[in-house]
Amino acid sequence: MVHRLTFEDPGFAAAFAALVDERRGTAPDVDATVSRILAAVRTEGLPALLRISNQLDGARLDGADLRVGAEEITEGAAQCPREVRDALALAARRIGDYHARQRPADAEFTDETGIELGWRWTPIDAVGIYVPGGRAAYPSSLLMNAVPAAIAGVGRIAMVTPPGHLSPAVMAAAQIAGVTEIWRVGGAQAIAALAYGAGPIAPVDKVVGPGNAYVSAAKRQVYGVVGIDALAGPSEIVVVADAANNPHWIAVDLLSQAEHDPVAQSILITDDAQFADAVAAAVEDEITSLTTQAAARASWDTHGAIIVAPAAHTADLVNALAAEHVQLAIDAPRALAAQIRHAGAIFMGRLTPEAIGDYIAGSNHVLPTSRAARYSSGLSLFDFIKRTSLIACDAGALEALGPATVALADAEGLPAHSRSVAQRMGQAKLGAA
Repeated sequence: MVHRLTFEDPGFAAAFAALVDERRGTAPDVDATVSRILAAVRTEGLPALLRISNQLDGARLDGADLRVGAEEITEGAAQCPREVRDALALAARRIGDYHARQRPADAEFTDETGIELGWRWTPIDAVGIYVPGGRAAYPSSLLMNAVPAAIAGVGRIAMVTPPGHLSPAVMAAAQIAGVTEIWRVGGAQAIAALAYGAGPIAPVDKVVGPGNAYVSAAKRQVYGVVGIDALAGPSEIVVVADAANNPHWIAVDLLSQAEHDPVAQSILITDDAQFADAVAAAVEDEITSLTTQAAARASWDTHGAIIVAPAAHTADLVNALAAEHVQLAIDAPRALAAQIRHAGAIFMGRLTPEAIGDYIAGSNHVLPTSRAARYSSGLSLFDFIKRTSLIACDAGALEALGPATVALADAEGLPAHSRSVAQRMGQAKLGAA
C-alpha cells in the first residue's frame, strides 16, 4: 500500500524524515567482486576481459568479434522502424541545440597590477559510454550521453554494451550520434577495459552512462584513473499538483517513473485530500493496463507516497526531497520553481509531463538521483570539457605581486617557492633599469 502522509498528523515529521532518508535498491556488497574483476583486467588485459565476459554474460567471444563492425551497425540501424528513427533524429537535433548553447567563452584580461589572466576551455580527448542491455537498453540515453560529447568536440567516443542482441533502436541512435566504436562487453569488466585498456580497446579519459550495481561500483573504484559522470541510483519523481488537474494525468505521471524499476520512487504532493484520493484511485485504474505493471506495482506499493500538505510548505518539502525530477502541475509553476533549489530538472505547467524531458525537449535526462541534486547537476556539455587557467606576468606585475607571494611561501615553510619569485624580482628590476 502506498504511503500516505498528512501534514497535520502528529507523526508527519518522522514519517517524512524516513521518506527522505529511505535507501532504495541498496545492493549487496559487490565491491570485493568488482575489485577482483578490475584487478584481473588491469593486469591481464584482453584475456581476462574475454574470460570474465564469457563466464558472467554467457558470451562466446574470442577477441576477433569483440568490436561491432560498421556493416553490423548499419544493418542493425536499418531494422529500426522509420518512425522511431525519425524521432531519434529529432531528439538528437534538439539535444545538440540545447547543449551547444551551454558552451562557455574563453577569456583573457589584464588587471590593475598588469598581470594577464584568463581561462580556456578544451574538450576531453576520449570518452567511454556505457549502454546497458536488457530492460534498460534505452536509445534515448545513448543520445543524451553521446550528442553532448560530440558537441563538446570529444575526439574519440567509445561505446560498450553487453554482448547479445543489439537493439536496432540503439544501433540507430549510435549511427545518428556518429558513434562508430562499439564494443560487445558489459558489466564491471567493461568499465575496467575503458579505464585501463584491454587488447584492442584503448583506455579513455572519462566514463559516462548508467549501469547496474556492479557497473556503479566499478565506476566508483576507477575514479581517479579516469573521470566519471555520476553514480546513478533508482529513478524518482515528485509531482506537485492541485485539484484543478485531471487525476488520471497525474496518475500516469507518477507511474512513468514507477515503471522504470521496482525500486523507483514516485511522490505526489498536493494540498487537497480529496484530489489525493482521486489520484490514488486513478493509479489503481491505470496500472492494470501497463505492460510494465509488475515493476510499477512493486515501486508504487513499496516506495510510492502521497503527501497532503498546505501549499505554503511545498517548496520546503520539495527541497528536502531533492528529487531527480520535479513536476509542477499548478497554476503558477514559475513562482514555485523559483523557490526550488534542489532538483535535477523542473517541469513547469500542467502540459509539461516529465516524459517530454526524457526524450525530446533537448535538456539532458541524465540527472542526479538519491538526493544528489543538493550538490550536483545533470549531465551537460561541462562534463565533456575542462577549463585551463592562463597566467602571464611582466616585470610590473611581478613587482606588484611578488612580495606578498614571498611572504606567504615563507609562512608556509616552502623556501623554493619563495626563491623562485624573489630571484626573478631582482632580475626584473635590473632589466627595468
